[in-house]
Amino acid sequence: EVQLVESGGGLVQAGGSLRLSCAASGFTFDNYVIGWFRQAPGKEREGVSCISSSDNGTYYKRSVKGRFTISSDNAKNTIYLQMNSLKPEDTAVYYCAAGKIRWIGSVINCLGPLYDYWGQGTQVTVSS
Repeated sequence: EVQLVESGGGLVQAGGSLRLSCAASGFTFDNYVIGWFRQAPGKEREGVSCISSSDNGTYYKRSVKGRFTISSDNAKNTIYLQMNSLKPEDTAVYYCAAGKIRWIGSVINCLGPLYDYWGQGTQVTVSS
């Protein structure tokens, strides 16, 4: 059974940091592109950052570039999202997802409908 379990969310002040983790099981980790998505109240879900371990590639949404870092630990089947310099507009439920997607290194790799498996999400709240 495929499972993705997020953790690490919480409440932080603007300018602070959080590290999200996504523990994956039930599939061959490095054959998939793993993405972090977020959805704020009243807004559409958006791709934040995605990674392909096999292609050694990453993608970041423009508004988080330079502040967020995605990484993978294949031995642990875990993906991380280090979030620094957090802003109130980063407040959302963050989801990780896995998809068997051909990596081309653009925003196309971070489109939600392409992903097959989703976690339950973890809340990130940034206070001003």
